[in-house]
Amino acid sequence: MSKFAPGKIDYRALGLKVGLEIHVQLESKRKLFCECPPVVRNDSPHFRIVRRLRPTLSELGEVDPAALWEFRKRRTYIYEGYFDTTCLVELDEEPPHDPDPYSLETAILVAKMFNAKVFDELYVMRKIVIDGSNVSGFQRTMLVACDGVAEFFGYKVPIWTIALEEDAARKIEETEHYVVYRLDRLGIPLIEISTGPLTYSPQEIAEIAAYIGYSIKLTGRAKRGIGTVRQDLNVSISGGAKTEIKGIPDLSLIPKVIEYEVVRQLNLLRIRDELVRRGVKVEDIVPDVVDVSDVFSNTRSNMIRRVLEQGGKVVALRLPEGFRGLLGTEVQPGRRFGTELADYVRSWTWLKGIVHSDELPAYGISRSEVSRIEERVGGRPFILIAGVSEQDVRDAVDILVKRLRYALVGVPEETRAANPDGTTRFMRPRPGSARMYPETDLRPVVTIELVRRAEEMRVETIDKKVEKYVSLGANKELALQVLRSPYAELADRLVEKYRDSVPVSVILSTFTTTLKSLQKEGVDLSKISEDMFDELFDLLARRVIVKEAIPDVLRECARTGMRPRDVVEKLGLRRLSFDEVLLKVRQIVESCGVRDEKKLLGMCMRELRGRAEVEDVKEAIREVLSTMGQVTSG
Repeated sequence: MSKFAPGKIDYRALGLKVGLEIHVQLESKRKLFCECPPVVRNDSPHFRIVRRLRPTLSELGEVDPAALWEFRKRRTYIYEGYFDTTCLVELDEEPPHDPDPYSLETAILVAKMFNAKVFDELYVMRKIVIDGSNVSGFQRTMLVACDGVAEFFGYKVPIWTIALEEDAARKIEETEHYVVYRLDRLGIPLIEISTGPLTYSPQEIAEIAAYIGYSIKLTGRAKRGIGTVRQDLNVSISGGAKTEIKGIPDLSLIPKVIEYEVVRQLNLLRIRDELVRRGVKVEDIVPDVVDVSDVFSNTRSNMIRRVLEQGGKVVALRLPEGFRGLLGTEVQPGRRFGTELADYVRSWTWLKGIVHSDELPAYGISRSEVSRIEERVGGRPFILIAGVSEQDVRDAVDILVKRLRYALVGVPEETRAANPDGTTRFMRPRPGSARMYPETDLRPVVTIELVRRAEEMRVETIDKKVEKYVSLGANKELALQVLRSPYAELADRLVEKYRDSVPVSVILSTFTTTLKSLQKEGVDLSKISEDMFDELFDLLARRVIVKEAIPDVLRECARTGMRPRDVVEKLGLRRLSFDEVLLKVRQIVESCGVRDEKKLLGMCMRELRGRAEVEDVKEAIREVLSTMGQVTSG
């Protein structure tokens, strides 16, 4: 059976639809539902509390499937806090206070930017979240506006909803049995923008996400820095299913995440069609388990030996013959259908994963051990499950049977997490309608006065920002590249600061062409802080360095963590005066005997690159040649 792989995909023909959820933290003076300052801290916490969370019935008597999934993990949650910046509201020991007026005003301002309809009254809702990130077991959220449209540079983006909600607690540590969260981030005001289904290409989706996020920051009311903006995606294709992908860490990763999700759904549909062609039926997939622990009495597999030494067992789940060869089918780069199954087991139980017949012998399991298992299961394909807990083994069998049965349907609706390489892994089922219910401790907010104040404010649009860059000497395409980059806000601040002393095109190209080139070299750009960029352009503005030195300085800053001024001294990149350039050029001309300006320019720049301006070198060449009475332009 052939598989789909990343490459040239006709997304329009596949019916690709992508919904964006953009989350931006607000720069407020207090948290959304209490007066605590919205600061994230790295010093040692003052106290810790321990909680267990349980799902509850909705007003309709239903239990949200995502909440039930998290509850089944049976985890303990430890919360760390500070006496001076966290209070009883975060600990769920005191009712929430009225929402922060400044954050409400900001949300309505954003709604007006996107031409959305603001509701006359805003009601706080509780959204069930029992992964431990909210002490209470729910997140408070307010639907502020709906039915908007964002238009920029030819894009027309439907804005379905704009919500104001509290950010979740920050995960510090995670083990099989407990998770540690810090309460400093819990309650920080957060705007969530949800778009309607978009039918653009993956690259265009990334551009739209950048424009939306940057538009919010143009209000001047959004937090800056890593972790202040987060992106989620909802991806589907014709015949597939709506898949929510959480936690895209970087805008540049969005196209790859979309592409890999499309590939995954296509491959799962191909697996479904192959199973149907082979005659596999739902009733053929049953919890048919054989205990094969004795097969591994002398095994060299460390994984299995550790389980058996702790009193556990190994079972083989027998599968219909039609699954042969399909468990090892690649569904995303480096991830197979068996990996998808293992994700389910890891999410539902404490087991580390599974081993299946398509990948054996491997992991220390010998060919003879595989042969003995095959005898026990009647030569059929199988999945090995090894566990110390009898309950975990039973749960693993149940979830595998359910997931394997769904393989005959196609693509399950689920929530997945983004991996750093753009692939995704299963997190939990998609939440249902039973997830949301009213917050009974807070009264509704009337928006008439808030809307009036928002309408009086004037926020610069992205279009105006591009026009400003162009008027300062940058071309339009360069300006657009910066706005689509994660450095848009930083670049704009530095343009405002250095526009009179550093060409704007140099600043913008540094955050686009230069950084992309360094990234291709494998340079870790996360090691270059905002103040390093600031110091770099300060050196350029004071004519301490030349613009050609920028890549070398940034590369060394990322590698060593040194300040730009120290890197300049270390690498000898201090700008040469014109007299020093003239002396160097004279030495080169006299030693080489060349008198052609163009050839000399190349020779001199190889010698002086990163320490001299091109114009200085050209002028020095002309002066040297004129004194010799030999000037040729080649």
